Amino acid sequence: MRRVRPAMVVGALALGVSVAVTACDGGVPAPSFDSVDVVVDSPELREMKADAGIEDCVPGPADPADRADISGKALPPLTLACLGGGPDVDLASLRGPLLINLWASNCGPCRDEMPALQEFHERHGDVVSLIGIDLEKYPEAAIDFAGATGATYPQLVDPAGALVSQRDLPIRPGLPQFIVVAADGTVVHQSAGGLDSLGEIEDYVTTHLDVVL
Repeated sequence: MRRVRPAMVVGALALGVSVAVTACDGGVPAPSFDSVDVVVDSPELREMKADAGIEDCVPGPADPADRADISGKALPPLTLACLGGGPDVDLASLRGPLLINLWASNCGPCRDEMPALQEFHERHGDVVSLIGIDLEKYPEAAIDFAGATGATYPQLVDPAGALVSQRDLPIRPGLPQFIVVAADGTVVHQSAGGLDSLGEIEDYVTTHLDVVL
């Protein structure tokens, strides 16, 4: 049984994210990032994940310590668990073209855009990889959420708020949110989400990445 012990998140940025998530729609409380153990991998969660058809997480091809060749901002050297079981992923090992979606299951706009993200994954996943990161401590709700919206692309989980609290790559307040990663691992763009159609996501990706969809 895999547990993550969340650390207390401090600072105005973390507070801003918590407030922003609270404002989203849904029946799941906003993450408080306290010191409670969170089970992110168990037989029950693995069964839920399989039933939802969520793909397994895949660590990136790069050595996480090798960030010298990245021309600008890089993903932080932060290891996150795979939602519902599977390989842990060090974000610093990931290379693009890659679109990362930050979300939470109590966020109405996250729900609105997830079907379009799934359509993008089905049509263009061989050109641009798509990974979700669930920023809360309710893995059952997160798997239910992904299953209800039909999202099968890989999902990491950050119940400790580690991504919000690290400083290598500042995370803006508000969910949903995107991080766009180029082929060399450079973070080329970050922005709020709210892209609710395949066309909007395609335009967003081709604007910020040198790809042909």
